[in-house]
Order: sequence, then C-alpha cells, then structure tokens
Amino acid sequence: MDKTNLTMLTDFYELTMANGYFQNGLKDKIAYFDMFFRKVPDGGGFAIMAGVEQLIEYLKNLKFEDSDIEYLRSKKIFGEEFLQYLKDFKFSCDVWAIPEGTPIFPNEPVITVRGPVIEAQFVETMILLTVNHQSLIATKANRIVRAAQGRDVMEFGSRRAQGYDGAIYGARAAYIGGCIGTACTIAERDFEIPAIGTMAHSWIQMFHTELEAFKAYAEAYPDNCTLLVDTYNVLKSGVPNAIKVFNEVLIPKGFRPKGIRIDSGDITYLSKEARKMLDEAGFKDCKIVASNSLDEYIIRDILMQGAQIDLFGVGERLITSKSEPVFGGVYKLVAIEEGGTIIPKIKLSENVVKITNPGFKLLWRLFDRDTGKAIADVLTTNEEIIDDSKPYEVFDPEHTWKRKTITNFYAKRLLERVFDKGTCVYESPRLKHIKGYCMEQIENLWDEVKRFENPHNYYVDLSTPLWEMKQRLLREYSVK
Repeated sequence: MDKTNLTMLTDFYELTMANGYFQNGLKDKIAYFDMFFRKVPDGGGFAIMAGVEQLIEYLKNLKFEDSDIEYLRSKKIFGEEFLQYLKDFKFSCDVWAIPEGTPIFPNEPVITVRGPVIEAQFVETMILLTVNHQSLIATKANRIVRAAQGRDVMEFGSRRAQGYDGAIYGARAAYIGGCIGTACTIAERDFEIPAIGTMAHSWIQMFHTELEAFKAYAEAYPDNCTLLVDTYNVLKSGVPNAIKVFNEVLIPKGFRPKGIRIDSGDITYLSKEARKMLDEAGFKDCKIVASNSLDEYIIRDILMQGAQIDLFGVGERLITSKSEPVFGGVYKLVAIEEGGTIIPKIKLSENVVKITNPGFKLLWRLFDRDTGKAIADVLTTNEEIIDDSKPYEVFDPEHTWKRKTITNFYAKRLLERVFDKGTCVYESPRLKHIKGYCMEQIENLWDEVKRFENPHNYYVDLSTPLWEMKQRLLREYSVK
C-alpha cells in the first residue's frame, strides 16, 4: 500500500462536497467525525478491530498527483482555485483509533478524526474500506478459531477472495483473529505470517499412481511430509499408500510424517477411520488436517460428532466471511468547532439505531479488578475522567432504569492518538504482537459474550453528561 497512491480511491461525492465547502468558505472549518458500526456480523457478541496499520499508511501518503488534477479538471465542474487547493493538499487532521486486535462493540467510536472539514470528510471512504474489511475477516477468523477448540486453523482462501487486496489483507486480518498461518505466500513476505502448503490433487494426478506421487513428495520433503489422501479413495487407497510411504521412505531416513490431509467426503467418519489406521501402523503422532468449505458451524458440529482432526484449513467461508460478508461501519459528523468551542451534532432517524451519539467523546473500558474481565464500555464527553478509585454508576442509555454501581474496577481509555495535526505519532506493533494482544483481550471477555448464538449483550453505556447532551439535541432537532 505504501507504494501505491490511493488518494483518488474515494467516493465522488467527497470531492463534490469538498468543492462545495471550498466555495462556501468552510475549508478551514474544524469538524469531528466518528467511525462506528451498528451490528456484530453473524449475530456475534463482539467484533475485532483491524486495519489500522494500513489506514495509517494511506493517511501518510495522501497526495493529489498531476494526473489526478487533470482528471478532475476534465470533469468541468471544479474551479481552478479548488484544483490548486487539491494540488497543495496536505493532511493535517488529528486521528484517534482503537488499537488493532481489541474487541469492539456496536455504537462506540473505533476511529475519530478531527480537522478541517474537507480533509476529515475526504478520508471517509478509505477509513471505512480499510477498517470494515479487515475487522470483518478478523472477526470471522476468530469465530472459526474458537470453534476449533484449541486446534490450529490455517487460512486457505486466497483463490476465493474478492480481489488480490482481499487475499493479502484478508490473510493479515485472519492472522490477527487467531489463524496460525496462510496459504498466501506474499502475506509472509510482507507481514511475516507463516506461509503453509503442501500439494494439490493435480500433484497426485501427474504421476502414474498415487503411491508414486506420495513417494516423490516424501523424497523431496522428508522433514515436512503431509500427504493429500482423498484424490481417489481415502480409506482404500490414500491412507494405506501414505502409511506405506511413511514406512518405506521417511522412517529409513530418520524422519516422522507430519500429517495427512482430507479435502472431501464425510470428514467425521473418514478422520475417525484414518486415525485408527494411522495409530495401528505406529503413527499416533501423524496429524490429520481437514479442509473443504469449512466454517465455525461445520467445525463445531464435526468435533461434537467425534471427528479426529488436529488442524483445519479454512478458505472461502473465512476470506469472504460468506455467512455475512459486510461489516457495517459508518462515518458520521459528530461535532464542529466555532470560536474554539466544540458544538455537538446529531443525526436523527425514525430508525432508532441510526440516531448518532453526538460530540467529541472518550471511550472507556471498565474491568473487574479481581477477575480481569471486561464489565462494560462507557462513552463520555471529552472533558470527563472516570475515577476508578470511586464507585461508578452505569446505566442503559435506552432503558435508563437499568442501573448498576460498579466498584473494585479499573478504567482504561481505548482510543489512542495516531495522528497529531497530520503527523503520525503512533508506531504500529508487529503483527505477531497484535495477534497475541488480541488473544489476551478476548480472554478478558466473559464466555457468555463469546457464544455463537444469542450471546450476552455487552453494554456500551453513555455517561450522564453525554446522555443529557444527547437528549437535549433530540429535543432541539425533533420536528414538532
């Protein structure tokens, strides 16, 4: 991404609005925008933040090239003064983001941008594109990893991804979500995600016999030999031939087999029978890998049925999040500045879930000091501090009679500054550290929040001052 200028990857109305702001003398007007999402994909209890590193690279490289200006000039709707403004464009906003790997919940800001309205508005498309995609795949990957119950999951989806960026950044997001590696080779080169793979059915078919194909592979890779056993017949041909090669090629060389892979058929039944055959042959350490259109529900079901699987390779249903392929993040104006004073803004809707939380806000996560578990998230005005040395009352912002006083807790601010007046002030952690942080933070969630179906509703509450501000604006802007 740092080698490609993506400045023009934007919705065209960002440019028409920018031109309108420019013509109306608003180009230096300070505005605040929040990115947030309204619903966790697949009916889950939480999502996972991802894509911040790529967003940072985009913002650092914002620049209109001469060819961009010429293209915009050809549209014949933009004046020369505005085009000169774009030619001299330099990103100067403040940006706050929730760190990658953090569990996130609906209606809380995961990105906040403050700056001149043209700049803050213009970056909407890429903020949503980058964070929506990677958060979607990281969330889906983590569901699949949790379904595997401690067994390793490999991301195998490159060939089914929506485009090469979907494959590359999907592999990155899947790794954050808990996958141990990827079939996408370029993802190892660029992100140090272990690239994993052995053979396809075509390898077997290239040889006169399955046995000959297995022997050739074992000779080439004796220290990393995993054989694909379902080209012809798993139990009558594949596994017996694999065992024969293990005994005749690997053992004499002093190597042990790494595994067999089953890519079709009734994986539960085949894995049980294959396990018996391998064990009886003295290869209890030989792992069984399963692939073939898997997702969290299939993995959960076959494990409940006793499938003898040690590793899963998951492709299309992970890399596309096939069951719910949209992460519905939105980007909304929440405040402007007038004379240095922050003026909150609200969007109303007959659909209650689309009413925004106004103002420049802070986001806090409250943790139980004894268990380390997350209790609730709280949105406050930017001027508030949650004093965790004192009891703190939280309440449901929709059903305000539901209240709870929390004691023995600590409060953590989630949004971190990544840009200060256009200068990046944040160093992205290495990807393996993001993944480790993600696993730690998910452990801080109650199991009830992690259920696949009907998870416990994790509360995102408003502080009293913020709730009162919202109610005031609702009254002020409601049409009577």
